[in-house]
Amino acid sequence: MPAINGAGLPAYAELHCLSNFTLLAGASRPEELAERAAQLGYQALAITDECSLAGIVRAHIEAKKAGVRLVVGASFRLQNADGSPALSFVALARNREGYGNLCELITLARMRAAKGSYVLTPRDLPMPEAPHQHLKGLPDCLVVFTPDYTTPAEKLDAQAAWVSATFAGRAWMGLSLLYRPMDDIHRGTVEAAAATHHLRIVATGYINLHVRSRKPLHDVLTAVRVGRPVSACGYHLAPTPSST
Repeated sequence: MPAINGAGLPAYAELHCLSNFTLLAGASRPEELAERAAQLGYQALAITDECSLAGIVRAHIEAKKAGVRLVVGASFRLQNADGSPALSFVALARNREGYGNLCELITLARMRAAKGSYVLTPRDLPMPEAPHQHLKGLPDCLVVFTPDYTTPAEKLDAQAAWVSATFAGRAWMGLSLLYRPMDDIHRGTVEAAAATHHLRIVATGYINLHVRSRKPLHDVLTAVRVGRPVSACGYHLAPTPSST
C-alpha cells in the first residue's frame, strides 16, 4: 500500500494501540500496525497491549524496517478491592529502566491471577508492598490516563486526582473522539478534570485494527468477548473503524 502524503499535517504519534496480542480486542498483528503507521506518516507508534509486551518484538522489527519510531508500552485496567473497575491508563517506557519497571509490573499483575488474567489495584502504584517498593509511581515511565467513555464528572475528577498525585509530572489525560453520540459531553468532562488537576490533554486513537477491512473481524471478536451474536451486540460494537 503506498504511503499517504502527510505534507502540511502536524507530526502525530499514536500512544494507545492494541494488537491481536490483546485477546478479543485487537484485530491486527503488531507488524501490520507498525507498517500502517509508517504509511500514514506517523512520527511514532506505541504498541500498548493490555498488561502485555508480547507483540513488541514483532512490532520493533517492522517499525525498524519501515522507519517509524516504536514506543514500548502497555495498558492496564485497575480494579478495586471488591473487584469493581477503578480506572485505566497506558504506561510508556522512557528508557531501559522504565522498560524493566514496566516488565516487573506486568509480572506482578499476572502472577496474582489465573492464566489469561491479571490483577492490579489503585494501591499498587502509590503504595506497593515489599518487595516491590521500587515500582512506586512506576519510575521512568510516562502515563496516559485513558478515562472510560462518558465517565460521570465526579468520578472522573477523583480518578484524575489519583493519576496526578501518583504520577506527578509524568501524566497526561488521554482524549479519544471516535464519532460516538456523546463525544461533546465526554470531551467537556475530560477537559474540566484535566484543567482542575493540571493534566495536559493528549489525543489518542484507541487503535485496534490497521485497515477498515478488519472491522468485521473486530465485530466478531467483540461478540465473543461479550457473549452475544454480532447482531445483538449493539453499542458494544465500534461505530466506526478505530484504525491507524
